[in-house]
Amino acid sequence: MAQPIVMKRIYEKIIAEHLAQYRQMAFITGPRQSGKTTLSQACAKPSYPQVYLNWDNVQHREIILAGLDRITEPFGTQVLRKHKPIIIFDEIHKYPHWKTLLKGYFDTLNGDCHIIVTGSAKMNVYRHGGDSLMGRYFLYRIHPLSVAEILGRNKTEKAIQPPKKLEQTRWQQLLEFGGFPEPFLQANQRFYQRWSNLRQQQLFQEDLRELSKIHDMSLLELLAQLLRHQITGTVKYSELAKKVRVSEPTIRDWLSVLENVYYSFSIKPWTKNISRSLLKEPKVYLWDWSLIDNPGAKIENLVACHLRKATHYWTDIGLGKYDLYHLRDKDKNEVDFLVTKDEEPWIILEVKSSGKSRLSPSLEHFNKQIKAPHVFQVCADLPYVQQDCFALEKPMIVPLLTFLSQLV
Repeated sequence: MAQPIVMKRIYEKIIAEHLAQYRQMAFITGPRQSGKTTLSQACAKPSYPQVYLNWDNVQHREIILAGLDRITEPFGTQVLRKHKPIIIFDEIHKYPHWKTLLKGYFDTLNGDCHIIVTGSAKMNVYRHGGDSLMGRYFLYRIHPLSVAEILGRNKTEKAIQPPKKLEQTRWQQLLEFGGFPEPFLQANQRFYQRWSNLRQQQLFQEDLRELSKIHDMSLLELLAQLLRHQITGTVKYSELAKKVRVSEPTIRDWLSVLENVYYSFSIKPWTKNISRSLLKEPKVYLWDWSLIDNPGAKIENLVACHLRKATHYWTDIGLGKYDLYHLRDKDKNEVDFLVTKDEEPWIILEVKSSGKSRLSPSLEHFNKQIKAPHVFQVCADLPYVQQDCFALEKPMIVPLLTFLSQLV
């Protein structure tokens, strides 16, 4: 068994720089157990005072609603004059009027304090009343661990990094236990099983009950289970509706609910400049690829998570506007992923388990239409090669570990 390791998250420097440079609130969102609270507290300078308030704590809730005088009471006047203390609001979006509350606090403080807001459900879910916070915050989307982050990548002004080798034991650890920090670092099957069971219980018995009005939670759990078995294919709403025995509109609503609690995420088909493209069929992936039994589907899901993390990260730090799609047309040509940069094709990517596979004809088919600068077929069983994938000038088969090491 690989020995647990301790690492700094790639996001620590980003949040620390935010606190040093910007007056806006830092909104840190991401799934349960991805390290948001630890990150928010670790980014504060040791000499700077901070207050942590969690909406789920009844005493903390009372302090939050009592107003700024009560919240900033531990700081004192002298501290406010000399430093910029940090106020951390955790899960405050569960309060119906959280936007109005934060807007008032932010405007009143007028830069005297930093405000960090964290949440384990997507903050746009809670839209109950309140003025817009536009211009008052920057969003940072936190993801589980990735190959590049395990390798110790730091913040950089470039999206693509030089390749770097990840030890095989660490790769197997990531593949088996997933990217959530605690089970990855423990690398223990019994711990992982208990952790995973508890996380599923929290998602379906706590988070989803708070977010939705779904009465029969067992049917939603059935839908979640079905999603594990169709990772490599597009979503067929009608088929899922028949299996779960609910209507198609209900399936669509429930898929949105599962996305809101970070159980799954979907990527849409890219249609611009694609002849006979399919317009409506998304692909759905899980945030935790360790839940997937099929080896090929698990690899594809892991790659989807890495690409999603990279596009969010690059966008959030201001390198451009990045997004993730898949490619599929009515003639059954399909490619797993397309990464866009500033709404233009940038990376076309096909995922294969075996390096014995020939270059997919679909890569060339779609590349003739959209002309992306980088076209790859990544293979999971190819050994790492010390070569910059992004220096290649034509579609090529490359090792998966080499490619992933160049992301974030």
